[in-house]
Amino acid sequence: MAEIILTEANFETEVLQSELPVLVDFWATWCGPCRMMAPIVEEIAQEYDGKIVVGKVDVDENEDLAAQFGIMSIPTMLIFKNGQVTDTALGVTPKEKLVSMLL
Repeated sequence: MAEIILTEANFETEVLQSELPVLVDFWATWCGPCRMMAPIVEEIAQEYDGKIVVGKVDVDENEDLAAQFGIMSIPTMLIFKNGQVTDTALGVTPKEKLVSMLL
């Protein structure tokens, strides 16, 4: 399964109510490091399909969500388990580190 585009409308259903761990990528189209992370995030979504959920939040289109989670710089990856943030990764992060935070 590909990444889910997250918005204020579907965030609660897709992330907070998910029974699986969720990786949420806060990003923006103009952000160079975000573009560097995109293939890594996509790879995780495909490799761990069925075990985790991967979603992306465009901070320019969802400013309230970014503010709600205190996103000050991008890319920021938040790991959610049972509706709670359990881990955070700022900036370009190796795939292995993200996977170890999720599983």
